[in-house]
Amino acid sequence: MNKLTEAKNDDTREKQYFCDICGTSFNYNSQLTSHRRIHTGEKPYHCDICDKSYSLSSNLTQHKRTHTGEKPYHCEICGRSFSQKSHLTRHKYTHTGEKSYHCDICSKSFSRRIILTEHKRTHTGVKPYRCDICGKSFSQNSILTHHKRVHTGEKPYCDICGKSFSEHRCLTNHKRICGKSFSGRSTLTEHKRTHTGEEPFRCDICGKSFSCRSPLAQHKRTHTEEKPYDCDICGRSFSKRCNLTKHEYTHAKVKPYLCNMW
Repeated sequence: MNKLTEAKNDDTREKQYFCDICGTSFNYNSQLTSHRRIHTGEKPYHCDICDKSYSLSSNLTQHKRTHTGEKPYHCEICGRSFSQKSHLTRHKYTHTGEKSYHCDICSKSFSRRIILTEHKRTHTGVKPYRCDICGKSFSQNSILTHHKRVHTGEKPYCDICGKSFSEHRCLTNHKRICGKSFSGRSTLTEHKRTHTGEEPFRCDICGKSFSCRSPLAQHKRTHTEEKPYDCDICGRSFSKRCNLTKHEYTHAKVKPYLCNMW
């Protein structure tokens, strides 16, 4: 049986595993086991770097990329990179504008299935996410996460300056403002990427991504071995202008770096 046939069988297979708390059904018992952790709050997967815990192994894998900076998912349209496949999928809708998921109750359309699922709860009143501290229930996991800070006092913090905020949207707004000024809009745009971590310029040879176009151009020379900067005294060539400048000091016998210590 090939993978396509298996996928079709998964779609048509009767869902025989039901959650006795919220009634959601699943094809496999393993899916039900993972789902039930939403209700129980169990988080058996622990990060060995910062001790955060997660209910799913895949969530731990995604979280670890916040430490490593890995962004393995690349947009083939604009080259932007992402740490999670779902973020890439969501980003692609900015290019296509596609909204293929339709609500059969009010006819609204959505770009992602999960948004449609959350929207439908406004009609059904289902609130599957329950706080294990006070018992209050919510229609979205993100709302539950925000609610739990009432109990824990946790505040998401800026990894640049350390300032804390009660809501992620306040943190997001804060990261947009650091007070630095620039003479050109393009320079400001490049600077903002130091806050957002955006790396839209991708090497088409090895896949490495960069926040600015010029580092990408320099990086590509490591593949092509191009050396466009020539010394007009001895003819030696360099891949970077700064290396040429350093080299020229050897001819002029200039020593511009002074030690200011006793």
